[in-house]
Amino acid sequence: MTENLAARAAKVANRADAPPARERAAPMRPAMLNRELGLLEFNRRVLSQAADAEVPLLERLRFLCIVSSNLDEFFEIRVAGLKAQIDLGAETPGPDGLMPAQAYAAVAVEAHALVAAQYRLWNEAVLPALANEGVRFFRRRDWTDQQRDWIKALFLRDIMPVLTPIGLDPAHPFPRILNKSLNFAVQLSGKDAFGRSSGIAMVQAPRVLPRVIRIPPKLAGCDHGFVFLSSIIHAHVGELFSGMEVLGCYQFRVTRNSDLFVDEEEVKNLREALQGELPQRHFGDAVRLEVADLCPREMTAFLLEQFGLGQEDLYQVAGPVNLVRLMRVPDEVARPDLKYATFTAGITSAFLHHTDVFAAIAEGDVLVHHPYESFKQVIAFIAQAAKDPDVVAIKQTVYRTGADSELMRILIEAAQRGKEITVVVELMARFDEEANINWASRLEEVGAHVVYGVVGHKTHAKLAMVLRREPEGLRRYVHIGTGNYHSRTATLYTDFGLFTCHDEICADVNDVFMQLTGLGKAGQLRHLWQSPFTLHTQIIDAIRGEAAAARAGQRSGILAKMNSLLDPQVIAELYEASSAGVGIDLIVRGVCGLRPGIKGLSENIRVRSIIGRFLEHHRVFHFHSSGQTLIGSADWMERNFLRRIEVCVPVLDPRLRKRVIREGLQAYLSDNVQAWEMDSDGRYTRRRPGRAAPRSAQASLLQELAGGTEPPSPPPELRKSRRGPRRG
Repeated sequence: MTENLAARAAKVANRADAPPARERAAPMRPAMLNRELGLLEFNRRVLSQAADAEVPLLERLRFLCIVSSNLDEFFEIRVAGLKAQIDLGAETPGPDGLMPAQAYAAVAVEAHALVAAQYRLWNEAVLPALANEGVRFFRRRDWTDQQRDWIKALFLRDIMPVLTPIGLDPAHPFPRILNKSLNFAVQLSGKDAFGRSSGIAMVQAPRVLPRVIRIPPKLAGCDHGFVFLSSIIHAHVGELFSGMEVLGCYQFRVTRNSDLFVDEEEVKNLREALQGELPQRHFGDAVRLEVADLCPREMTAFLLEQFGLGQEDLYQVAGPVNLVRLMRVPDEVARPDLKYATFTAGITSAFLHHTDVFAAIAEGDVLVHHPYESFKQVIAFIAQAAKDPDVVAIKQTVYRTGADSELMRILIEAAQRGKEITVVVELMARFDEEANINWASRLEEVGAHVVYGVVGHKTHAKLAMVLRREPEGLRRYVHIGTGNYHSRTATLYTDFGLFTCHDEICADVNDVFMQLTGLGKAGQLRHLWQSPFTLHTQIIDAIRGEAAAARAGQRSGILAKMNSLLDPQVIAELYEASSAGVGIDLIVRGVCGLRPGIKGLSENIRVRSIIGRFLEHHRVFHFHSSGQTLIGSADWMERNFLRRIEVCVPVLDPRLRKRVIREGLQAYLSDNVQAWEMDSDGRYTRRRPGRAAPRSAQASLLQELAGGTEPPSPPPELRKSRRGPRRG
C-alpha cells in the first residue's frame, strides 16, 4: 500500500502539466504523515484550550485532564503497538516511511515535550488562577495545624485501614502493579519485627479511595479546598512501618499495553473469550513510567528495571502523576461563572407538533443535530416503540452506550412487554467491553435476541429499526446516526441523526441487520454505502467523479468532515483530484495523514481542525458534481473501510441536505475562532478573527438550535425539554 501511494504521488508530481521541479516537494518527502505524531499534535491543540484565558477557568482544568486521559489511551494502544512491533523486529516502514523504531524515537521526543508543557501550564497558570478564585489545592508544606490534625484523623480512620504495604524481600518479590494505579515506592531504614531490612517497600492506593479529597470550608479558609490523596499518604506513610525510619516516599504510576487480544480463528464463544481476556488488561507489558520530579535517580532506575523499561519511557513530572484524577473537581465546585454557560437542547419542529413520533416521521425525514438538539428525541423514538401495541419488533446496534443507559433499560422493558427485540452488541468496543457484556447479559435474561456481530469486524454502524403494524401493512422506521446511543456523550459530541421511513433506505437497514444476525452473501444495497463491502470503493469513485468533472471543465468540489483521515488509497485519490483542479476542504478533528498545500500534489487541498467546547464527532461528506451528501459512522481509515461494519446514508430530502451542508460543513469552514489550519508538515496554526467578525461554528449553532420557550404539546417523552427553533 505504501509503494502504491508513493507511485501515485510520483505520478502526480511528474505529470506534463505539473509545475517545474524547483516548485515541487522534495522527491524523498513521504506522501503521508505519521499517525502517532498526528495524535500528539491533536493533543497539543486540546492543551491550547487549557491555556486559553477566554475559556472558563474550570473548563481549562477539564481540558488539562482530557489531555492526560487521551495520553493514557495513546500509550496503552498506540505506543504499545509501536513497542510490540519493535520487539518483534518488524522491518517494514509505515505509510509515513518511518520504521517502528524511528517512529517511536520521534514519538518519545514529542510526548516528553507535550507532558512538560502540560505540567508547566498546570503549575504556572491553572493552579494559581484557581487559587485566586478560591479553589485551592493544599500542599503538605502549606497545611495549618488544624488542617494537619483533620487530615491525620482522616488518614487513620478512612485510609490507613485499606492500605497494604509490601516490603521487598525474598518472600515478597516486586508486586504486580495494576495498570494506571497510584503507587508509592518507600525507602526505609531499620529492621522490622522479624529482623528484615530490605530498605524498600511498595504501597498501592486502592481505587476505592478518592484521589482528591475536599477539606471543610472552615478548615480550608476558602469555599473549595482540596488535598490530594498522594499528599496525605506521603505525610503519614510512616504509620505503616512502625519502628522504622522513612527516608523517602515517591509516587509513581505505570501504563501498560491494554489492547485486548482474542484469537479470531480459534475463538468459539466471543463473550467468554473476552471475559477471560479483560482481567489481563491490568497486567499487560509496561510502556510508560510516571514518577514525581523529586524521585531520586536510583529509585527511578530501580523502577525502570522492574518494569523492563528504558530511560526514554520515563516521565518525571512536576505535580500529581495522574492529572486525570482532577476531572471530577469542576463538577464539585459550584461556580457557574467559571464554567461554560448551561443550555437547553432544542427540539426539532417535526417532533414539536406531533404527540406521535411515528406520525412525524411518516410526514417526512427528520434530522436532529446533537448536542444542540436533544438526544431525548432518539430516546422518545425507542420509548414510544416499546409502549406502542402496534410495534412488533425493535432492532438496534450498540457500540458504546454507558454503564447506566436509559435506552438499554427501555429495550429490556420492551422485551418484557413481549416485543421482539434484537440487539447487536459490539463486545470489542475498546474500554467499554465490560459495560457491553453486562448489558448483553441483562438483555438475554429477559428474552431479547443478542448477537455480537461478526468476529473480526467491529460493528460500528449506528442503527435502530422499528417494525410497526399499520393499516397498509407492516412499516419500518429507522434511525441512522453518526454517534453512539449514549445519553452522556450526546451532550458533549457533535453528531447528526436521521429518522426516516423511506422504503428503500429501511430495506437497506433491514438487510444490514440480516447480515449481522444471520448468514448469507451481502446483496446490493439501494442507498446505503456499507463497509466492508462497498464504502471504500464508493468513496474512491466519488472522489474520481469530482476529478473527472474538473478535467471536463465542470464545477467540482469535495467537502468532508471526519475524526481521522489515514487511508493511503483515499489520500492518493485526493492528491489525484487536487492535481485535476478539484477544490477540497477537509475538516479533520484528530489525526490527518494527508499533506495539504504541496505544489504539484495537494495545492488545492485545505485541512482544518475544530477544537472547542464540544468534541467534533459527525462524519459528513459532500461531492459537488454528483450532488451527493452523506452522513455516517465511518472515518476515512483502513480499519473503518475494511475491518468494521459501517454505514453512510445519503441525505435525500433537499431541505435536510441544505441543513447538513450548512450546519455540518460550511459553519466550520467559516470558523475563525476555534479553527486550526494544517500545513504540509502536520503542524497547525490557530485562526484568529483579526479585523473580521468572530465566527465560531459551535457558538452560532448553539444560538441557532438550542434553547427557547416551552413547547405547546410535544410527545410525552419530550415534555421536560424546551422548545427549540422550528427546523425540519
